[in-house]
Amino acid sequence: MTPTLIRPPLLKPGDTVAALSLSSGFVTSTMHRYEAGRRQAQAALGWNIIPAPNALRGEEYLYRNPQARADDLHWALESSEVAGILSIIGGDDSVRLLPLIHRSVIQAHPKVFLGFSDSTVTLMQFLRAGVMAFHGPALLTDLAEHGGMHSYAAQGLRQATMSATGFRFQPAPEWTEGGPDWLLPELQELPRTFAPSQGWTWLQGGSPAEGHLMGGCLEVLDMLNGTPGWPEPALWQGAILCFETSEDVPPPAQVGYWLRNFAAQGILQGAAGLVLARPRSYTPDMVQELYGWVKKVLWEAGQGDLPVLANVDFGHTSPQLTLPFGARARLDPATGLAGAGVFEVLEG
Repeated sequence: MTPTLIRPPLLKPGDTVAALSLSSGFVTSTMHRYEAGRRQAQAALGWNIIPAPNALRGEEYLYRNPQARADDLHWALESSEVAGILSIIGGDDSVRLLPLIHRSVIQAHPKVFLGFSDSTVTLMQFLRAGVMAFHGPALLTDLAEHGGMHSYAAQGLRQATMSATGFRFQPAPEWTEGGPDWLLPELQELPRTFAPSQGWTWLQGGSPAEGHLMGGCLEVLDMLNGTPGWPEPALWQGAILCFETSEDVPPPAQVGYWLRNFAAQGILQGAAGLVLARPRSYTPDMVQELYGWVKKVLWEAGQGDLPVLANVDFGHTSPQLTLPFGARARLDPATGLAGAGVFEVLEG
């Protein structure tokens, strides 16, 4: 039941990767961080990052000119010098680009597109064009990590975008969601404080499941829902759904309401599994309430035995994994050391 999607050519050291501002033009307020991200990506991955023609034209210009943002995406896809595409940062209005993005250009020039949060809109358009897409760090987040890229984030990028084989995800040894002010250049080299990770959590399910990876930021999917950019039913069918929440910190009940919408569309009933990101800025009580809502809605949808893996390192957390959307993956709650289970990509 896995849809047939084009796997973009692998990235390799020395490749040129275009940095795009498809939503917010915030980057011009923190150019020291942009340069740190470029420098650290070169050191850790060997990528030569260049800005798209309009990427650094500022917040006001890009807000008023969504066509310029769409032009940058088409330029990066059609340029023979550009091997991959990277989101600089998210925002809240990529949905305005929907009438301007030509899926035929994506299909004709399949390339790695990497981003998260508001980039969910663009990730979905790649999948709708029949091309795999990569839910992972933006330039200003993990690539520009204070004092250098975290080895976990760098390894996640290498295995998802630079390797031809399948691979097994592992929990990060540590994590954080806070840190120094991005606007202060003097703090760029000050390493953040990371807390030891408590690992991942299996909420339910005991049998293994396989399906293609699909999903994104729930707040952005809510904006996309009902628009012409919403993925067709066949793209959802049989998927392992990967959902994250943003710094907006939606209440657990709101997440439950969104999941009920997915159930009303039949998406939950057709899912092979569910992977939930570590929810940003949630208290322990909020986390437990969230998990209660997830299990409740899945029961309502007749999916009380669906394998669900939670507290996973992707989305609005650092360091984060890179998930190859469209790739076939496997969840197995019963396999692995000490009951840790398995989350792996079967085809890279």
